[in-house]
Amino acid sequence: MFEAIVWGVVQGITEFLPISSDGHLVLVPAFLGIDGPDLTVSAVLHLGTLLAVVLYFRRELWSLTRFRTDPQARRLLVLLAVGTLPAFLALLVRDQVEELQTSVTVTAWFLILTGVVLAVADRIRPGARRVSDARIPDALLVGFAQVTAILPGLSRSGVTIATALARRFDRVEAARLSFLLGVPAVAGAGLLELRHLADGAGVDASTWVGVAVAALTGYAAIAFLLRMLNRSGLWIYALYCLAVGVVALMVL
Repeated sequence: MFEAIVWGVVQGITEFLPISSDGHLVLVPAFLGIDGPDLTVSAVLHLGTLLAVVLYFRRELWSLTRFRTDPQARRLLVLLAVGTLPAFLALLVRDQVEELQTSVTVTAWFLILTGVVLAVADRIRPGARRVSDARIPDALLVGFAQVTAILPGLSRSGVTIATALARRFDRVEAARLSFLLGVPAVAGAGLLELRHLADGAGVDASTWVGVAVAALTGYAAIAFLLRMLNRSGLWIYALYCLAVGVVALMVL
């Protein structure tokens, strides 16, 4: 039970804060000297983070059901579809990348790279664009940035927020665009991971507790980031990623 709660907290917080969930699922077990969650547990925990983002953006997502009569809903639906198209590129290299996802050294270097990206993004003067101003080129660029996060230690939310900031979005709106365009990606990743359930491994009650914890902490992480971005920017996350990556290279 305790381990399921720990992995639920790690998954929920790091999926949405720009510090890389995949990276932490590699480095946290290495630091603690324990085994990380197996493929089945990891697959089910994705359901928690998917639930978190769907619940937080439930109004925007529910509005998509009115796409026939609501131009704004129709435009957002097109943006989600366009932003998801680059994700299919990840399928072409998924097997090769999976070989990297157990390497502490590779993960640490990519976490350092995440820190560098966040530090550069923090120096970008935010624009005034909002999600309602997003266009197809914005969705495509964020979508391509999202593909790079298949690399362990490279934060999906970090690189997509940085990309949106480079497109002159407001910081909070950049994060909102990142999360909304990430809904299909998070859902797709969860579905791909759930294939491991077909291997016959059962899911016990403690794992479902981990899912609930991942959902709660994920929801809180989204709310925290959106509330704090304009106050503190991205520098604190950049320092964290740089520090953890360097320490991992030195110690592990």
